[in-house]
Amino acid sequence: MEIPSRILVVDDDPGIREVLCDYLGQHGYEASGAASATEMDRALAAASIDLIVLDLMMPGEDGLSVVRRLSGNGPPIVMLSAMGEDTDRIVGLELGADDYLAKPCNPRELLARVRAVLRRPRDEEAPTGGPALTFAGWRLDLMRRELTRPDGMLVSLSGGEFALLNAFAERPGRILTRDQLLEAARGADADVFDRAMDVQISRLRKKLDDGSGLEMIQTVRGEGYRFDVKVTRR
Repeated sequence: MEIPSRILVVDDDPGIREVLCDYLGQHGYEASGAASATEMDRALAAASIDLIVLDLMMPGEDGLSVVRRLSGNGPPIVMLSAMGEDTDRIVGLELGADDYLAKPCNPRELLARVRAVLRRPRDEEAPTGGPALTFAGWRLDLMRRELTRPDGMLVSLSGGEFALLNAFAERPGRILTRDQLLEAARGADADVFDRAMDVQISRLRKKLDDGSGLEMIQTVRGEGYRFDVKVTRR
C-alpha cells in the first residue's frame, strides 16, 4: 500500500487550516496544520513532511522569511498570500517557493498545484546535479548547462544562448554593453555569439517567457542590457 504524502498547512487562521487540511485529507494526503513558523519547525522536527502550504502574512516570522530559511534545505513550498500582487509572487519564487496562489484560493486549485509540485523531481534527487543559478523560479544548472522553467519543464539552450544567460545571471542588475557580454561569455560558440548578439538576445528572451509578463532582460537605450531580476547561487 502506498504511503500518503504528508502535507503541512502553515496559516495563523484556524478556519483556513481546517478547510485545507480536510480537503487534502479527502484526496489521499496526510495533512496537518501549524499556526506559526515556530509550530512548523516543531512539526518538521517531529516527522518527515513532503510539502508545506505556507501563508505569506503571519505573526512572528513571516512566510518570506520561512521560504528564505528553508530554501534548498526543506520540503517544497506552495505559498499563499491574501495580497495577490505580482511582486509578492516573484519575490516568493525568487526566494525558493515552488508555487504561489492568491488567497482566498479554491481548494481544488490548491490540490492541483500540490499534485504538480509533488510530481516534480527535487534538486537533491538528481545525483549528477551541480552548482546552479536560480532566478524568479527558474534554475540554470551550470554543470549540465540546463535551464529549467518554474513549472519544471526543461528549456533547450544553444551554446551561445547558455553563455549569454550565464553572463547575465552572474551580473544581475548591472548594465552590460555588447563588448562586456562578449568578454564574459567568451569561449562557448564565440564566433556565432559575436556575429548574432541581437538575435541571441531575442531568442533568449522568448525562451525566458513563461507567460508571467516578467521581462528579465531589459534594453537600456544607448548603453546595453540589464538582467533585472534577483539571482541566487546554489
